[in-house]
Amino acid sequence: MKKRDLTRNRINASNSDAEKSQKTDACSERIKTWPTKERPRERLLADGAEKLTDADLLAIILRVGLGTFKEGVPGKNAYESALSILRDFRGLRGLDRARTNELLKVPGLGPAKVAQIKAAFELGKRVVAGKLTAPSFESSKAVADHFHPRFTGQRQEIVIAVFLNGQNQCLGEKEITEGTPTQATVYVRRILEEALHESAAAVVLIHNHPSGNPEPSAADDDTTRNLLRACKLVGLVLLDHVIVGESDHYSYADSGRFEELEHE
Repeated sequence: MKKRDLTRNRINASNSDAEKSQKTDACSERIKTWPTKERPRERLLADGAEKLTDADLLAIILRVGLGTFKEGVPGKNAYESALSILRDFRGLRGLDRARTNELLKVPGLGPAKVAQIKAAFELGKRVVAGKLTAPSFESSKAVADHFHPRFTGQRQEIVIAVFLNGQNQCLGEKEITEGTPTQATVYVRRILEEALHESAAAVVLIHNHPSGNPEPSAADDDTTRNLLRACKLVGLVLLDHVIVGESDHYSYADSGRFEELEHE
């Protein structure tokens, strides 16, 4: 069997990493000699990280394997090294729990690679921790209380779009602009772009009134009306537009102003 035939079967998503290791143990070749569509890094860029196996992802972090690949000299490419590491540490959980000094004993793992592995695990943990502690906005008061400290002392209007999932948990936020809103359509376009990027189910718009009076202006009404219509077109829900004043806030949803704007 040719070397290329040994790696071509990698693309089959139904094969487990353990099954693949039996094929790659027979002989080794540099990943850069594989067909482009079969290389882990190129597959990640083309199809997304979720399509890759644990060994594929670890191989991307390792970047290079072990050995010189000279004729007669045994070696492993990054993918084969990843398979070996995952096998020795009994999967990702074991690899995560491994101490630094244990990883440094693995042939081919120096301080730089060990640091990259540890950093990747820590980033994943921080993402999960952020999701678990994401603020949940169940009311306009919760929104106003959360953002009020950011607006304190500001002399210009700051417009912030908050993107929520189906449980009203914050996926992210984007400061759209500073200054008095005068071009509502510009804000709407940017807000929709960011919402779709976040895969949000709903949007809350919030901004401050430096004057301290949270009552909406005509420009605020224009922005809200245009955003309501645009959100409906793309399947988003505009939950609220909250205006924060010095000691109080105004909610378009609570005041029933949404319904009025929709019929104007």
